[in-house]
Amino acid sequence: SILPPGTKDSKVASPDLFMNPTHQTKLLVVVGPTASGKSDLAVSLALAYNGEVISADSRQVYRGLNIGTGKITVPEMKGVPHHCLDIADPATRFTAMDWKKAAETAIADITSRGKLPIICGGTGFYVSTLINDLGFPDVPADTAEQQALEERSLEELFQELKALDPARAATIDLKNKRRLSRAIMIARAMGQVPPIQQPDKPRYDVLEIGTRWSDEKLRERIKARLESRLRDGLVAEVTKLAEAGLSYERMEELGLEYRYVSEHLQGRLAYIDMVALLEMRIWQYAKRQKTWFRRDPKIHWFTAPWPDETMNQLIATWLQQ
Repeated sequence: SILPPGTKDSKVASPDLFMNPTHQTKLLVVVGPTASGKSDLAVSLALAYNGEVISADSRQVYRGLNIGTGKITVPEMKGVPHHCLDIADPATRFTAMDWKKAAETAIADITSRGKLPIICGGTGFYVSTLINDLGFPDVPADTAEQQALEERSLEELFQELKALDPARAATIDLKNKRRLSRAIMIARAMGQVPPIQQPDKPRYDVLEIGTRWSDEKLRERIKARLESRLRDGLVAEVTKLAEAGLSYERMEELGLEYRYVSEHLQGRLAYIDMVALLEMRIWQYAKRQKTWFRRDPKIHWFTAPWPDETMNQLIATWLQQ
């Protein structure tokens, strides 16, 4: 957990406060594409409803990946404790199942102190593993099967994954052979992967809030945020990671900012081309996120500014149920 300096566990309520009559833990979830303002909204809701935030971002779990992932800063937390940030070494691979275990631990901790857990992030696969209580087979890494897969082309890998698990194929990093190969191995082990559905007896009483913008406005926000990250020292951050021993191969796997800045640092991409390519790739990633979240009819979508009266009424009613 990350507790900002001076944070006190004030307003601690009964641990049963955020449970429904069937003793399901209430879980508020804030999702949406990158650059849509999820973190700020989650903090506002945590302040309003006595909550703490659990990050559901597949790269913010790593220490040292700050500017490139848009990791929330201590001032931006406004005193709200945050969980599942900076819990893994970037040289190691942290899986969806690893995150699910960490999130479940955080939920138990938060609810034990009578506070509301708020999941916040754009990694839809992570969110689904938690709220739908998904389990995956234990597929060993770096096997002969994985090596054989990684010798194939990106297009071949994508087409096989698309046949096995269309939903995962719609959101995966299409330039990451290792991630594609691992997804295929999991799908093979599970057999044909069914659409994600709410389990018959859900563990959590979930309310999902989505942050929505027009495509034009979201592209503007992505461009402005990328420019801000570059001014804030994104290239220096990637340089520091490389100097600390994080391989360029690993940064390629981490994707987006880390992939293309590392290519620039290796002299394979001019700075101006790096910026243009990054802007395009981040927008493509945002579209894949939107595709993922569109599959879930339970998400209540809201356009900024938030939180508004309608959102607050929705949450208040849900908390009272």
